[in-house]
Amino acid sequence: MAMASDLSPEYAYTIVYAKDVAKSVAFYAKAFGYHVRRVDESNRWGELDSGPTTIAFTPIHQRETDDRSGAVQTPHSDRERPPMEVCFSYTDVDAAYKRAVENGAIPVSKPEDKEWGQRVGYVRDIDGIVVRLGSHVVKPTKQD
Repeated sequence: MAMASDLSPEYAYTIVYAKDVAKSVAFYAKAFGYHVRRVDESNRWGELDSGPTTIAFTPIHQRETDDRSGAVQTPHSDRERPPMEVCFSYTDVDAAYKRAVENGAIPVSKPEDKEWGQRVGYVRDIDGIVVRLGSHVVKPTKQD
């Protein structure tokens, strides 16, 4: 009798396509405070420790992706952005935003309090990907 397989997924990686893997890994480590897990000798794969998941980096153009699943589409201007956003949670969003900008992130929107109970700011990384810096959502208190 065949055993039922466990098909419950575990989120493992977010893969960021970068112009320069080693440079992007170093940028994310400095700008956002991540620990570098590894960058392979070919500079075609890099990883950051980010809790139970991994943030991975690989080149924008490579045979494995371009030939099999299509070329990565990149924005043509600052008025466009990729169809994804990377989000990081911080206790002190203002300090995180300041550190990111001081370490090369492009400012998009300074941190501000949102109506849903979160403080949020936005920057772009060195490849133009929008990075959201947010606090954990705090349930708003009722006004009497």
